[in-house]
Amino acid sequence: MQTHPLTKVSVVAVGILLLIQPAFASLKLGSIFGDNMVFQQGIRAPVWGWTVPGEEVTVQFAGQIKSVHADATGKWLVKLGKLKASAEPQSLTVESGTTITLTNILTGEVWLCSGQSNMDKPIGIRPGQKPVFNYQAELAAANYPLMRLFKVDRALSAQPLADLTRVSGWLPCNSNALDGIKFSAAAYFFGREILTNLNVPVGLIECSWGGTKIEPWTPPAGFAMVPTLADPATPNVAQTQASNTTPSVIYNAMIAPIAGFAIRGALWYQGESNCQGGTNNPGFLDYDKRMEALVCGWRSVWDEGPFPFYFVEIAPFKYHGGKNPRSPSAQTLPEFWIMQSRAAACLKCSGMVVTTDLVDDLNDIHPRDKQSVGHRLALLARNKTYGENIVSSGPTFKGMKIKSDRIVLYFDHDQGGLVSRDGQPLNWFTIAGMDGTFLAANAVIVGETVEVSAPGLHNPAAVHFAWDETAQPNFCDSAGLPAEPFRTENPMK
Repeated sequence: MQTHPLTKVSVVAVGILLLIQPAFASLKLGSIFGDNMVFQQGIRAPVWGWTVPGEEVTVQFAGQIKSVHADATGKWLVKLGKLKASAEPQSLTVESGTTITLTNILTGEVWLCSGQSNMDKPIGIRPGQKPVFNYQAELAAANYPLMRLFKVDRALSAQPLADLTRVSGWLPCNSNALDGIKFSAAAYFFGREILTNLNVPVGLIECSWGGTKIEPWTPPAGFAMVPTLADPATPNVAQTQASNTTPSVIYNAMIAPIAGFAIRGALWYQGESNCQGGTNNPGFLDYDKRMEALVCGWRSVWDEGPFPFYFVEIAPFKYHGGKNPRSPSAQTLPEFWIMQSRAAACLKCSGMVVTTDLVDDLNDIHPRDKQSVGHRLALLARNKTYGENIVSSGPTFKGMKIKSDRIVLYFDHDQGGLVSRDGQPLNWFTIAGMDGTFLAANAVIVGETVEVSAPGLHNPAAVHFAWDETAQPNFCDSAGLPAEPFRTENPMK
């Protein structure tokens, strides 16, 4: 991703904050709650905050009245009964000695949107990046009062924080809000499609930070759930500074304070920083396991079961072939794609968007077509989460058979048939014999299979597809969704 200097914060100050934060002389709500927010429908939505220890707290919303007493630290939490979607603005009232009233609250679908700078990339102008395609018209048309936006400010902490350190609040979606807070383009385009197809309010929570690896976003509980990952080091509060590369420090400050807020699911757009450096990067070879730690860790702290988790395959880019090489070979990125595919196949209630056809400049690590990224994420949600009978994934390699001098490939997710996007012969297929030397191949669609061969090769053994960091193949399904890169030897499943 874009290069950032190591961002540092005072860990001593954070430690002091941890000591004083839960104790309040008067009523306070968690900072994720505010005017203009969206409650998740169909889930017992928690509402929490702090007050004088032992004090009774009463919460009223949508005809419900819930009461609870604060614990010895002053923390309190109630769970509302399952709510129905509503575009009618309502008020939330919380009483405990004093009264807090939040207004203009809707009920619908809420998604957490996280990752590094491709998730962070806004629709419009940002120094060092090109705006998304047609950005001026996109911003001008972005008037969706039933979509609400919440952007979490960047912060670090050595330990999980009870609350966010800085809050900008929830905003109804319009061009000024989108551009003013530089809200995620990919998340916005996803939310727009969910709103217009489900016709219910949508809340989007963006937690992103350019140039970050997956480890700082992962809770300690997540690392503990994956035995193959070493126990990560965490900063000591006696230190004076910590960086955004340290395991769990972003989770502690940006995710932990909102964990438990009722959501439908999460979107994840990250991986570039873990891919760079290849096998010299500790987060490269087992990225699929690190995804498992992140996803299972988040689901654990939310304690709402395996909520949907959809993520984006990182795009073709000259990690090795660019002016400043960032990986050891042009095959490093395809190896990383395999690990992302493996994560999508192994994790429950998950799916991956393929992006090999969405790059206009192989020297730009921030592809501009975020409209298609958001659309494909929405296809996954509409199909897998909301039950629409639509195609949401392109072809994925299932198996192969050797027939004489050809290899026949079989695929899952081939609904509607296999096609060439541009009507030209299939490209980016290579084939090898037992010696492991890969040659440019002829690939032909035959019914629901692809037959691959090469002149003069009589004993084929393996096929690679899109096995290069610059691969932009034309193989897709009839819905236009691209096939995942794959290799037939040591496949991901």
